[in-house]
Amino acid sequence: MYSPRDSEADFDRWEDDGGRAGLQALTARFRQSSNLRASWQLANTMLPYAALWYLMYRLWPLAWWLMPPLAVLAAAFLVRLFIIFHDCGHGSFFSSRRANEVVGFIAGALTFVPARQWWAQHARHHAGAGNLDRRGSGEIRTLTVSEYLESPRWRRLSYRLTRNPLVLFLIAPLFLFVVLYRFPARGATPRQRRSVLWANLAILGVACSLASVMGITTYLAVQGLVLLVSATAGVWLFYVQHQFDGAYWERTGNWDAVRGALQGSSYYKLPRVLQWFSGNIGFHHIHHLNPGIPNYRLQRCHESTALFRQMKPLTLFSSLGCLRLRLWDEQSKRLVGYPAAEPSQGRQTVNSLP
Repeated sequence: MYSPRDSEADFDRWEDDGGRAGLQALTARFRQSSNLRASWQLANTMLPYAALWYLMYRLWPLAWWLMPPLAVLAAAFLVRLFIIFHDCGHGSFFSSRRANEVVGFIAGALTFVPARQWWAQHARHHAGAGNLDRRGSGEIRTLTVSEYLESPRWRRLSYRLTRNPLVLFLIAPLFLFVVLYRFPARGATPRQRRSVLWANLAILGVACSLASVMGITTYLAVQGLVLLVSATAGVWLFYVQHQFDGAYWERTGNWDAVRGALQGSSYYKLPRVLQWFSGNIGFHHIHHLNPGIPNYRLQRCHESTALFRQMKPLTLFSSLGCLRLRLWDEQSKRLVGYPAAEPSQGRQTVNSLP
């Protein structure tokens, strides 16, 4: 049974022993990028992804019923490509800044994401993960119990709708990647705005090229399914990495960056094949502790010290329980379900049920 509270106790004991002082030095050993490993990872992701698209194109008139399973497999490679894009944004995938920028732009276009704008939003997420006063762009909207209870009825209903699993994991991901990322975010810099423009042009160019070969109907069907599955998987991964029982949230005055990383990010232990397709992002506690570690070194860093190895993992099965978590209760310091009754009914108790 997943018990992050035990991990918190492990962290307290380790901190009392003076472990915090050597933490950055310990993780810094794994920051070194390997151009050889990065190139191999890029090849074993991009080549199968391209081959699957070609196979779907050739099989369409002969065995159209094979398209959905092939598209799902292609979506798995697209998730892996997104992790490469993500690492490029942290400057950790290649040792060369220019290589990270070029590969990041290409990977972003293939995953329908404008590179510089997304990287800027993601940097803000890292800077304040677990900080209740810095919730914002690039994160799944999360209200505290008091914020929810003090909201007007229409806002509570809106929040319930956006946190509904069908909306959160099916409708919202496709809307996010297909529609929302096509426009500059509020407050975007000129450079980020240009990033959106160039990404849109690249996406349009790829779409027109594939549609001219496959036919517009076939292209839209395949690309739509690939994006739906990959976007849903991506949002789910992000959700369980920060929305789990025992997660860490604090106000600015009490917020601690190290605790925000190790206790506010889950260790999502996936089956080997899913760990491979998700680019080791399940070691999210390590990633938040030191974002400069490339994905291909996260597991070795996790295994390098007892503190990391003792962390209780969130498994594929136990992660399903995260679906019931809706609000942050500042009194009990844990994620909970909705209130048992709305304020108008004279009760403000909170339970852990959906």
